[in-house]
Amino acid sequence: MDLQGDAKEFLTSRRARITPDQAGLPAYGGKRRVPGLRREEVAMLAGVSVDYYIRLERGNLSGVSDDVLESIARALQLDEAEYEYLFDLARRLPGSATGRMRSYPSSIRPVVYQVLDAIVDAPAWVRNARHDLLAANRLAEALYSPMLADPRRPANTARFTFLDPEAKIFFADWERAADDIAAMLRSEAGRHPHDKALSDLIGELTTRSPEFTKRWASHDVRFHRTGSKRLHHPVVGDMTLNFEAMTLSSDPELTLLVYTAEPGSSSADALDMLASWAASEPSESLHAGEGSPKGN
Repeated sequence: MDLQGDAKEFLTSRRARITPDQAGLPAYGGKRRVPGLRREEVAMLAGVSVDYYIRLERGNLSGVSDDVLESIARALQLDEAEYEYLFDLARRLPGSATGRMRSYPSSIRPVVYQVLDAIVDAPAWVRNARHDLLAANRLAEALYSPMLADPRRPANTARFTFLDPEAKIFFADWERAADDIAAMLRSEAGRHPHDKALSDLIGELTTRSPEFTKRWASHDVRFHRTGSKRLHHPVVGDMTLNFEAMTLSSDPELTLLVYTAEPGSSSADALDMLASWAASEPSESLHAGEGSPKGN
């Protein structure tokens, strides 16, 4: 990963989206030569010299204090995900000893399978930060059967979203799903730029999907902790499901996701139908009690 280049493009793109009016600055007459704020305006808002801010926007964030980064974040009106991404880039540039290595769980712990096995009325599954699907209950297997139709393992939601034509049918809001997953991968790349498997995945998507490449170049980042998804399942049709994403406290690189439907809704009926269908179908061996898929 080109961390310095990423830092440069990220800061430039965030500056370009803010107008003087949004920043509370007077609007001077005449046509502006750049979209958004000028560098000197960001420097003034952040309380740093213009020369120093130019250095930062060139991607030279090594050794920058937290106070300065917070001032830059305020000036650029960064949200929580963008704020964290900026700090991740600064901490992982050459010269920083932070975050060089990461550890992965070598397997899914048995208690996690027990949790999945206990969730019988809702799709539940576990993924890593690369969006590999590592474990799932029967209902989640049934829900994601279009993705699991690809024999490649571990199944990967980013790869499915951008490389499988079925994804544009399965995700009723495909553009939103694509935006979300590209932004989540960008956030993860800032946290763990030395993750070879993540770099390989991003390289594959960049090479094979112009739609991913366009989104990757936007440098957008975001969290995806709760919300809803509109899905079209090949067996039970349309449904809108709410989701919660929870980091496993003992395995912070893993996320448990649980999907639910509004009681009494057509989506709840569809989920009941999906459960009946799942009971009649062979398992993909990702549900609880079927072994331990590897976390790497």
